[in-house]
Amino acid sequence: MDRRSFNTCAAGILIGSSLPLYGKQDRIRIGQIGLAHPHASGKLKAVQSLPETYELVGVVEPDLSLRKRAQEVTFISLDQLMNAKGLQAVVIETGVKDLVTTALPVVEAGKHIHLDKPAGPTLAPFEKLLESAKRQGLAVQMGYMLRYNPAFEFMFKTVREGWFGEIMEIDAMMGKQVGESMRKELSAFPGGGFFELACHILDAAMHILGKPEKVHGFNLRTREKKGDGFADNQLAVLKYEKATATLRCNHNDPFGFPRRRFNLAGTRGGMEINPLESGRFNLNLDQARGEYKKGTQIVQLKGGRSYQAEFKDFARVIRGEKKLEWSYRHDLEVHRTLLELCGMD
Repeated sequence: MDRRSFNTCAAGILIGSSLPLYGKQDRIRIGQIGLAHPHASGKLKAVQSLPETYELVGVVEPDLSLRKRAQEVTFISLDQLMNAKGLQAVVIETGVKDLVTTALPVVEAGKHIHLDKPAGPTLAPFEKLLESAKRQGLAVQMGYMLRYNPAFEFMFKTVREGWFGEIMEIDAMMGKQVGESMRKELSAFPGGGFFELACHILDAAMHILGKPEKVHGFNLRTREKKGDGFADNQLAVLKYEKATATLRCNHNDPFGFPRRRFNLAGTRGGMEINPLESGRFNLNLDQARGEYKKGTQIVQLKGGRSYQAEFKDFARVIRGEKKLEWSYRHDLEVHRTLLELCGMD
């Protein structure tokens, strides 16, 4: 797939024209705050894998035990990072509860950010962060991992081009089986597993269908009688004028990973990605489209998430070469919807 063509035709935020344009030979000075997030090591490695694009100033992580997750980096203090000459962007990878409070002063200091998910346990701080970023023309790239997955990129593009007609339904699942320590860690959030994990498929569903008219969240705590209040079996229903989306998250499922899927159906066709990050999907078309025939066929693209693709795109946005595909409003509405579904609003 031609990523440049895909991104150019996408709607999204426009990074202000007042920002300087950097030549391809100029490296972007970037730093990272935190190694506690589950995606932290992967994001750091992605930045390190792009030495012609990024100059890594250093990593801020006061916890010595967490520092073991990083290799070949310079650990610096927060003050050293924020006072680094020419610093342009910061990757925020703290624990979930600290993500937005850590990111807000960085944005207010005029830096672009990559902010991992979800955007905190309440809405107001994230709303304040986005308002500050919008006012300054700064990029806020959220770390929803399906955005740069090749199968999802294909789906977003074909939906936009009308291959599937009017979208009628989305059915998706993202679960896993977790141990006692993870249950205890996630139980700190009333929204449970859906809040921390299924936000990925919510982001994708709302990228396709937009803001829902109504939402209903069903949050079961299957071990509540045993004193375990973790919401571990959850269902979200999103209602639109002519479509519905059902999103499931089950943290008791020993086959949660291979069962992860995203199924979309419209009046002219659809597709089902299964397993979620495999790059493999069934494609249904009511007429031939380019290299794809009428009827049902199996398509295999390169699988897995791509943090490197994520940061390549981030660089182009910072340099003013393109728009970010996802708007401030989209990110805010996704988080608002997530909190409501999880009973955290």
